[in-house]
Amino acid sequence: MKFKRVVALIALTSFLLPAPYSASAKTPKPTLKEIREAKKKEALRKDAAEIAQAKLAAARKTLKELNSIAAAAQSRYLKARAELAIASNKAKAAASHYREATAAVRSTHNQIGRLASNAYIMGSGFTNLDALLKADGPQDLMDRMALLDSLGKGNKTALSRYKFAEVVAEEAKKEADATRVAQEVATEKVEGAKKEAEAAEAEQQKEVDKLQKVQDRLAKELASARKVRVTLEQQRQLAILEEENARRASQTSGQSKVWTDDGFSGRSTTRASEAQRLKAVQFAKKQVLAKKPYVWGDEGPNAFDCSGLVYAAYRSAGLGWPNWDRLNSSLYWGYTKRVRLTELVPGDLLFYSYKGTVNTIHHISIYAGDGMVWEARSTAKGLQYSSMYSMPGLMPYGGRV
Repeated sequence: MKFKRVVALIALTSFLLPAPYSASAKTPKPTLKEIREAKKKEALRKDAAEIAQAKLAAARKTLKELNSIAAAAQSRYLKARAELAIASNKAKAAASHYREATAAVRSTHNQIGRLASNAYIMGSGFTNLDALLKADGPQDLMDRMALLDSLGKGNKTALSRYKFAEVVAEEAKKEADATRVAQEVATEKVEGAKKEAEAAEAEQQKEVDKLQKVQDRLAKELASARKVRVTLEQQRQLAILEEENARRASQTSGQSKVWTDDGFSGRSTTRASEAQRLKAVQFAKKQVLAKKPYVWGDEGPNAFDCSGLVYAAYRSAGLGWPNWDRLNSSLYWGYTKRVRLTELVPGDLLFYSYKGTVNTIHHISIYAGDGMVWEARSTAKGLQYSSMYSMPGLMPYGGRV
């Protein structure tokens, strides 16, 4: 049988996804070959999921490394930006110094111009010889010599300041401009590295996201394959159980363990729909397959007695107070409509009595179809799937809720 057919079968019959249980339908019995194929498919899904998980782990490791690289690039970029700011400030300071030096040069030029102007005004140069020849006496000569000395010193000082200021200003400007240009180049280079690192990180994140989607899909496929395998195994076990109980029922001598019809009465109407009866059957089936224990007086969800299972099953199907209440087995007899054993449908109730009388009814079960019932049998046997004839004292009528 192909895998798709098996999946379709599971969807229709699995107790994990309950389907209506009819009197003519039997639990399908998957073959050992189908179970082996399901196990093989599950193993393949598991291997694929493990490979994908390894790839995802490697990609996450690479992403972590790229995160570190991008962070380092960001740090270098910020450092380069800070250094560029320092270089820019240095260039501004040099420019300011250059402006001050230029102003000093202009001032020196002005002083030299004034010296030349004075010499011209005083006529035919202003040398030491002129001062001696044109002096009007000793005092005038001394005055002229002092002035010449003062102007000479001023001229030398102005020229010296001019040359020094010009050299310092140009050197400072060259150094600051060179530093700024170099830092701008370095900053641009670091910024490029930063962008490259961030781009690599973004691409790796895309790869991680893609691998995560693959991993999620494979995990779902693995879970689905495991569910198919488990369900096939459970269906086979249930089918084997049904076959065994049917064999036991076929060996029971007809109605020999059923009390005679003494004209018992019950309700004239029913309260549950067919859908509700089928839901009650599925609820009881689920509790039996879950191997819940038998505890007298309990009505679930962890344990049940016989009437507690019946009450909980129909309550789960939507029946509640005042139409449905927790009663003992014999009271449920009068609380349901009489149905001949040959007319039973899944969801009908079966009753067992010590003496064939209503007041000696001691056990109740839910008809599953094909002569089988779901029941909470006893403390020793727990909840089980049995032949309707497996317990002696079957009453001649069933009860329809």
